[in-house]
Amino acid sequence: MLIIHSPEEMRVASRRLSTSGKKTTFVPTMGYLHEGHLSLLRAGRKAGDILVLSIFVNPLQFGEGEDLDVYPRDMARDLELARSCGVDIVFTPSENDLYPEGFGTWVEVEGLTETLCGLSRPGHFRGVTTVVNKLFNLVQPDMAFFGQKDFQQLAVIRRMVSDLNLGVEIMGMPIVREPDGLAMSSRNVYLDQNERRQALALVESIHLARAMYKEGELRSEEVLYRVRARIDMESSARIDYARICHMDTLDNMGLITEESVLLLAVYVGKVRLIDNHRLGLEL
Repeated sequence: MLIIHSPEEMRVASRRLSTSGKKTTFVPTMGYLHEGHLSLLRAGRKAGDILVLSIFVNPLQFGEGEDLDVYPRDMARDLELARSCGVDIVFTPSENDLYPEGFGTWVEVEGLTETLCGLSRPGHFRGVTTVVNKLFNLVQPDMAFFGQKDFQQLAVIRRMVSDLNLGVEIMGMPIVREPDGLAMSSRNVYLDQNERRQALALVESIHLARAMYKEGELRSEEVLYRVRARIDMESSARIDYARICHMDTLDNMGLITEESVLLLAVYVGKVRLIDNHRLGLEL
């Protein structure tokens, strides 16, 4: 497994791979890998010839007062997990490598970024699209793998790739959950025992919404009322948003269809958790 720190070295390696005719798959992460990330790596391993993993905690997607300084990091553990998944190249640039002094260029996707997480985390998606675009330019992948837990992020990246003709096939992979149903996240480690229990309100509210839909309730307002009531039962939980949106446009939907997705962002204590589910699919 080759470990690359320098963007220029990554660019040289990518050029070499592109002339070899081998298919490059790519999984961009902020590290502190968990089973959700590993599922992306396994999928990437099966889909291509060369598997590239990036590990970079991107400061541009953290807002003021968010957890950049304490975001969990364990490079030695991440590298061992990468080896276990058959990663060929790990790209680990520094902040100065990607954002040198005088850096002033941004990639922004309008429309999809002005709702949901974009409302409560201003500038977040500008940071995401800027770094993903830079990583795509350096790695030059044929396919890139992202988890569907960050549903809005996935929609935004797909739009960016389409609008800018980047030529990267974006693969959205299913949410990986803990045995009790909590969506896997690097931030789950922040939860204490009581908060961890209360965090299950997210997945339980998804089960509730799906049951209502299967029983014939198509009114989003009624479903969301029950979803919010379930989450509000937990003393440490505070809803950022609970919305039913169209899976492609992220527009609010008054009536639920096969294209509807329930999107949740909830603070449990100080930890902001997100989850989602397309109501017409099995959980």
